[in-house]
Amino acid sequence: MSVRTVEANKNHTDRKTAEARIAELRERLREYSRLYYVDNAPAVSDFEFDGLMRELADLESMYPDMATPDSPTQKVGSDLETEGVSYAGIEREARKEFAHYPHRFPMLSLGNTYNIGEVEDFAERALKTLGEDFTYCCELKFDGTAICLTYRDGRLFRALTRGDGVVGDDVTDNVMNIAGIPRRLSGSGYPAEFEIRGEILMPYEAFDRLNRERDENGEPPFANPRNAASGSLKLLDPLESGRRGLQCILYHIPVDSASFPTQREAMEAAASWGLPVSDKSRICRDIKEIEEFISYWDTARRDLPYATDGIVIKINETSCQKALGYTAKFPRWAVAYKFRAEQALTKLVSIDYQVGRTGAVTPVANLEPVHLSGTTVKRATLNNADQMAVLDIRVGDWVYVEKGGEIIPKITGVELSRRPAGSRPPEFPAVCPDCGAALVKEEGEAKWFCPDSDNCPTQIKGRLLHFLSRKAMNVIAGEATVDQLYNLGLVRTPADFYSLRKEQLLFLEGWQERSAQRFIDSLNASRGAAFEKVLFALGIRYVGEQTAIEVARHFGDMDAIAAADREKLMEVPDVGEVIADSIYAYFRNPAHLDEIRRLREAGLNFSVAEQSKDEDASDVLAGKIIVISGNFSISRDEMKALITKHGGKNSSSVSGKTSWLLAGEKPGPEKIRKAGELGVPVIGEKDFFAMLPSGSGTAADAGPDCSGIDGPSLF
Repeated sequence: MSVRTVEANKNHTDRKTAEARIAELRERLREYSRLYYVDNAPAVSDFEFDGLMRELADLESMYPDMATPDSPTQKVGSDLETEGVSYAGIEREARKEFAHYPHRFPMLSLGNTYNIGEVEDFAERALKTLGEDFTYCCELKFDGTAICLTYRDGRLFRALTRGDGVVGDDVTDNVMNIAGIPRRLSGSGYPAEFEIRGEILMPYEAFDRLNRERDENGEPPFANPRNAASGSLKLLDPLESGRRGLQCILYHIPVDSASFPTQREAMEAAASWGLPVSDKSRICRDIKEIEEFISYWDTARRDLPYATDGIVIKINETSCQKALGYTAKFPRWAVAYKFRAEQALTKLVSIDYQVGRTGAVTPVANLEPVHLSGTTVKRATLNNADQMAVLDIRVGDWVYVEKGGEIIPKITGVELSRRPAGSRPPEFPAVCPDCGAALVKEEGEAKWFCPDSDNCPTQIKGRLLHFLSRKAMNVIAGEATVDQLYNLGLVRTPADFYSLRKEQLLFLEGWQERSAQRFIDSLNASRGAAFEKVLFALGIRYVGEQTAIEVARHFGDMDAIAAADREKLMEVPDVGEVIADSIYAYFRNPAHLDEIRRLREAGLNFSVAEQSKDEDASDVLAGKIIVISGNFSISRDEMKALITKHGGKNSSSVSGKTSWLLAGEKPGPEKIRKAGELGVPVIGEKDFFAMLPSGSGTAADAGPDCSGIDGPSLF
């Protein structure tokens, strides 16, 4: 792995160190996932992301009591427009909320591997479980954005993005304008209704043309074809989306959507109906043939007109797929082998030092432009001072650049034979390049940090954006708004937002009557946000959404939290030493206390009593851990809010601690199976509302119906 290895993880014998690392990894992985899926602005390579994910999984295995259902190891990345969007890297005309619809079968991810040995392990596990002969269908792994098409009576009925795997954005209008996707099927024999899944791609030719146009118009270019495809799929104008030259390749029909004996036969049928499927798959009988297929395409892919980043190996027989089943995130009958990164040699022109949202200072190399993996590379990350020292890199050097996972360029070596005479190692800055504060590095950490989080512009803007996000105060604003208001000196802390007037905004560039009023209205509405939302919005390090709920419930108001010592804080469920230390330190900072005073004066809820005095809250679910699955008469967010309102705790996965699985229509079969194995009661919406005080919600017309449950599918 490119990060700390499993062996290194074994040295995490100190629980406090492990807890801190777990919290850090979860925060980083969630942020990287948001940047990748929502903002189309990936910050790390697939290889580095997968390495961090594996490190987190290893630590959770070593300390199972620290594992939580909302960990990134248990959830699929989400591209939903409502997941706290900052809109960095998304075009202005793409900024709209799409209608959301549930997937009939969950769209899961694939487990990634970077060496053939792990593919062999995958094959051995399958053979051990199945105990019978089977074949593999090997296919190219396309580097685009996932799509799910539903055809009804031979006509394209709906197109959904992956979303969060359970619910996706409806992009049907845009998909209908993509060449190659038939609005009406040809041939015969197709089911009355079925789903087929695949990838929306932007070929290199279309990508280069689009970036030339953007450059001529003074717009920033897309970083790579995958980002361009994802952004173009969500344009406001469907005709413009179609003009972008997008391409679709389909590769999977869920086994419960249409029945075929094998993956190959399913794709042959799809092709006969006029659907765009790949003609570059191969049926393999053993590891040797799989290796040959991988080896061939590792070279031949460079001649393809679109980006690919690996090979997907699937068990071909669908009966075997059903027998192998799924984990919470992945199918057990498929794995993705990722190609090694391409490499190029170019000159290092200069080095910049950038401050991240958390204060980490990262060196970035400015390069002479070089073509790599279908894009022109001008910049590459150097990660940290330690890596610079290991590389012994110097300005003027000729360096080897790779694109790990086909996304983020990084420098992997120096061609010493071409080093200019008299070159000297660069000096890592001693002070923050953003605010001038002296940098610090904690013991055991590789990165230098700016400690002046309350005065460093980048960190301040990051906290402002977090405060406004959907899961916090849910204010209609993005990164561009925060940048503008900060740069003009109108906002420095969250409390400043509540002093803004519509008249001020109308004098600013880009603001119109409607946009200004919507922003002010959403700020006013945020005054009614629940106390736990306010606590989460403060951005206290390590205090996530669920932790904020637990702390808010335990203490009841902000004053009690501020007065609590470390021991009192650790009495809260799920709060350990690291989180307790962070909360304690936050409320010992005079600037933070002044900000809390101003937010209180702005009318925000600072206690559970304030927010519930006019509500019919209760504690009838106190101590109950509830997992919800399926569709209900109200939204899933509303259902979760009801659970919290009446004292219960939401969880995203079934475990031995789960009190009930609340199942609506089409609940997840894996959750139903797990509940059955663990003896967890399954209740329906009607049963749930019957537990609540009268008037708490709308009772469902039917109880749980777990018959005929559809199995999950990937892609």
